[in-house]
Amino acid sequence: MPAPPTPPPLDRPALLSALRARIARLERAGAAGALASRGEDAVPLAPAIDQALPWGGLPRAALHEILATEPGAAAGFAALILARAGGTVLWIAPDPDAWPPGLARFGLSPAQLVLVRAARQQDALWAMEETLRCPAVGAALLVAGELDLTAARRLQLAAESGGVLGLLLRPDADGAAPTAALTRWRIGSDLSDSDSPHAIGDPAWSLDLLRCRGGRPATWRATWHGDRLLTEGGTGTADAARRRA
Repeated sequence: MPAPPTPPPLDRPALLSALRARIARLERAGAAGALASRGEDAVPLAPAIDQALPWGGLPRAALHEILATEPGAAAGFAALILARAGGTVLWIAPDPDAWPPGLARFGLSPAQLVLVRAARQQDALWAMEETLRCPAVGAALLVAGELDLTAARRLQLAAESGGVLGLLLRPDADGAAPTAALTRWRIGSDLSDSDSPHAIGDPAWSLDLLRCRGGRPATWRATWHGDRLLTEGGTGTADAARRRA
């Protein structure tokens, strides 16, 4: 069976020009005002989670890693974070399978979202690094597989430089390698609270904060209801999260 063709390299100048033009259009439509008014240094999630984080939320100008035990659940949680970061957000993946109408359920408007297809990892890393250095962007997500520590450190430094919140979305794997990210999460699906056989209920997640610089591991059960993230659990279950890390 012949090997699949090698993906062509990105036309980087053309991509960068197109992204700049898209961001400029969004800014004229009001994204710039949203970015200017957001004010806070950390993105709020839910009161119980924010209290467990040293920064009172998920800090900007930093890289955060999400390990997905269930891809759909992790994508929904990532969309929630991107939406609350405000402004234009980029979703960078080898073959973006993000469905904007589905992500809108978690507050992420399709008008905010720019999907970037980067079939080669070096192109995806380049696009993510350039985006994190752009202060006009609210947040960026990179769908990645294995990522070496040097590449992760470059992304962390780029986020610090641009003040942008960066997310790494990766499949969960036993013995995850060391990371330069400020926080590492494991996200899985959980049973909804619906009592009706005709309704699927609100999305529910198991959230494990595996590593947190300056903080402690913790575990929550979370439900997305309307536009709120409702949680149960917390630091009392930190040992369970640490054992699974």
